[in-house]
Amino acid sequence: MLPTKTTPQKQNLADLTVLVYGRSKIGKSTWCSHSDGALFLATEPGLNALDVYQVPIRSWDELLASCGEIAEGKHPFKTVIIDTVDNAYRMCSDYICTKFKIEHESDLGYGKGWALINNEFHRVLTKMAFMPYGLFLVSHSVEKEIETRTGKYTRIVPTLPDKARKIVVGMVDLILYCDLEAVTDEEGKTSYRRVMRTKPSPHYEAGDRTGRLPETIDLDFSKFTEVFNRPAAAPKAGASRPTSAPGDTRDKKPVPAGK
Repeated sequence: MLPTKTTPQKQNLADLTVLVYGRSKIGKSTWCSHSDGALFLATEPGLNALDVYQVPIRSWDELLASCGEIAEGKHPFKTVIIDTVDNAYRMCSDYICTKFKIEHESDLGYGKGWALINNEFHRVLTKMAFMPYGLFLVSHSVEKEIETRTGKYTRIVPTLPDKARKIVVGMVDLILYCDLEAVTDEEGKTSYRRVMRTKPSPHYEAGDRTGRLPETIDLDFSKFTEVFNRPAAAPKAGASRPTSAPGDTRDKKPVPAGK
């Protein structure tokens, strides 16, 4: 049946689908652990220092079973965190290879194996995103050389394979890149603060469909939610949307990502 009214904008962070990525040990999982009613689907070790609710996920079948239990709604959790989504994709690949009794995706020929994996991965993530819970996807970062007609440049992206990355990037509401920003004091000494970058840049993958976030914000969950939940200022009459200007921080090159 066709709708008779518009869908209201989701107001809570725990209602959104979010990709959080960055170098190892920068604090991605810690940041996610402060989300409302957090439940980790832990596809790799790394949560030993955190007091969190978690389900160890060792295979795609276990991920499917956990998703089924979450969908039943007989629990207090409000945000599901797949940490990491990279390992979840590898498990999906193993699942398809085992199902079709092949050793490698290419064994089915003509890209059929890759298509089956990506379709299954997309199906399950989409189903999870439609659940009445927040969905946070955690990934690492890597520097990738991008070649264009005018030359080459380096861009920091999630470590997912290209096709899986396109699936994730296309479905999430927020892409948050965790980075280190150099800060120089009055004496000329340089230190680094942990930040999240939220707006698109040639130098890294990021994005904010909500339009609520500044381009750079401290990697601190309480500060993030304070800004996210702040009422949006009404636009001034006749005001036009700002464009990038020289010195715009969105194009500020970040510290190179960890490998």
